[in-house]
Amino acid sequence: MRMVKASILAALLVMAAASLALAGATYDKVMKDKVLRAGIMTDSIPGAFYNDQNQWVGFDVDIAEEIANRLGCKLDRVPVNNKTRIAFVQQGRIDMSVANMTHKRERDKSIDFTITYFFDGQKVLVKKGKYKDWNDLKGKKIASMQGTTSEINARNKLKSLGDDKADKNVISFQKESECFQALQMGRVAGWSTDSTILLGYAAKEPGKYELIGDFISDEPYGIGLPEDDSKFRDAVNFAIQDIWTDGTYMKIYNKWYGPGTAYEFPMTEKIEMWP
Repeated sequence: MRMVKASILAALLVMAAASLALAGATYDKVMKDKVLRAGIMTDSIPGAFYNDQNQWVGFDVDIAEEIANRLGCKLDRVPVNNKTRIAFVQQGRIDMSVANMTHKRERDKSIDFTITYFFDGQKVLVKKGKYKDWNDLKGKKIASMQGTTSEINARNKLKSLGDDKADKNVISFQKESECFQALQMGRVAGWSTDSTILLGYAAKEPGKYELIGDFISDEPYGIGLPEDDSKFRDAVNFAIQDIWTDGTYMKIYNKWYGPGTAYEFPMTEKIEMWP
């Protein structure tokens, strides 16, 4: 009996030691290796995408690069999508997910988040002059991204308008580029997701598409981080706030969303600042 108890105690001690080893592991590893692995989208215009020169660019790319600079690290960009951006954080394949991800309570059960670093809202993109608002889309097919809050919001919006086939009328796709292609080909009447993404794709064919109706949701973007590593979370939060304080944030913002850009989107909120 004593041997059994000793074995159990030993196993518990090993588990406790493992838990302690995980605490602060991300921060310690990043600071030691001087490499920050960031999960970033590849077809989310203008957040993160490949341009005509096959360069990986965008607002999220610039923000991730700047955070790495503030931490004294080299940035290692890792491609992610809507399905992998959380899983990769959980699996330790990336240190942070800078992937136009809305901070939701449900998602916070799986990973941690920084303060909001970008403010967006959901709208719907249609062919110019064809529809006036969401009421005109009742009973029509709407594209959205599979497994996203945008998909849920689009269904709920159609249901609120009395569309009894809303679940079938929201067509889910794996990629944002596939949503846009469906709209181009007339397979759907509209595409609903975060407005800045819609602006990005509409800019590919100027004058052919437009956003209609009011915002149907608020989309505060947070950077996804590993659970229970407050030291790393603080480091990234402080970096975001410093980027805001010295004016670097607005330089990056205006580069992609400022007046005269193809993706013009007026700033709506300020970054949360701590004294």
